[in-house]
Amino acid sequence: MAGLFFDIGGTSIRAAFCQDGKSLGEPKILETPKDFNEGILLLKKTAEELSGGKKIQSIVVGIAGAFDREKTQLLASPNLPGWVGKPLKVRLYQEFGSLVFIENDAALAGLGEAVYGAGKGKEIVAYMTISTGVGGARIIKGKIDVSAKGFEPGHQIIDAGAVWQGEYDVLTLENAISGTAFEKRFGKKPYEITDEKIWDEAARILAIGLNNSMVYWSPDIVVLGGSMMKEVGIPIERIRFHLKNILKIFREPSPIEKAALGDAAGLYGGLAFLNPSG
Repeated sequence: MAGLFFDIGGTSIRAAFCQDGKSLGEPKILETPKDFNEGILLLKKTAEELSGGKKIQSIVVGIAGAFDREKTQLLASPNLPGWVGKPLKVRLYQEFGSLVFIENDAALAGLGEAVYGAGKGKEIVAYMTISTGVGGARIIKGKIDVSAKGFEPGHQIIDAGAVWQGEYDVLTLENAISGTAFEKRFGKKPYEITDEKIWDEAARILAIGLNNSMVYWSPDIVVLGGSMMKEVGIPIERIRFHLKNILKIFREPSPIEKAALGDAAGLYGGLAFLNPSG
């Protein structure tokens, strides 16, 4: 089945075409338009370029945010406010006349990692991406776990009494360790920060979030992706160290590994979505 995959994040769009239902073509990377209508036009133009005019039977879209139950539109998206409440699924169907499937971008990235990446061979995979925002999902037996409203681990409360620099009544994981939060707090890009104490504190806070995810999701493995987990970023060995001191109810924490598919995880998730056998 010829499929087209879009991974729409707050900063970038990644797109790839699949002719045979098994492998991805060369991905294309674009800047995410803030305006919804501009975004639809860009998706259509990109689709025509990638498919070379071939018939597109199915489109899988991963996009950052929370959806209505039917997954036709975004209900909330801190980094894509111009796309919220817009008829995404209807517009894509009108433009392409193809089957359209919409999923949370982090959930699709988690599916990609569970089927093709660092979580391959594990039955229950907890995936978290720490990037512009913080997202994630639980993957069970190669499928995104069912939910009523999606998964938003970045919005878990880390400190109910914190007022960080007078901005928050409660402190969420995303408000503490996302790339957006770092820029706001330190006035520079995360990759420009070299203070090990700052990164160690981010590792401690992420370990608190992973403790919460582990006690609720009980995964076989935790896979961490996103730009904040790159070479200049949150050190995974310090996350493991802090988690051992925080998690008390289980004898050992679940293994924690870095994502293996990099920025292409969401596109591989789209492939796994259309080809559940992997």
